[in-house]
Amino acid sequence: MHDIKQILAIAVREARTELGLSQEKLAETLNMDTRTILNIEAGRGNPKYDKLYPLITYLKIPADKIFYPANANQQPNLQKLLTLLNDCTEQEAADLLPMVRYLLDLLHKQDHPTL
Repeated sequence: MHDIKQILAIAVREARTELGLSQEKLAETLNMDTRTILNIEAGRGNPKYDKLYPLITYLKIPADKIFYPANANQQPNLQKLLTLLNDCTEQEAADLLPMVRYLLDLLHKQDHPTL
């Protein structure tokens, strides 16, 4: 079994650095103590829900990445796409749907030009 604290530490660190944020800037943005971020990324402590929830939602870390790490690594780009879509409003999703269908049709035609 994976050590959940280490999985969380890696997920938070990767998401934070991908956004180009320092630990200090992230802590400031979320109104947290910098030591909280430092301890989470070091795999120390047991963060409470009131700290963990805003951190994970702000960094847009999919739950699968933490709770089912083997599954999350199988399709990282799909996970990123789903995370982006989860941030859409219903209207944005409705506007995007025809465009996504069109783009997928184009991609499928490239994969199978005789179809």
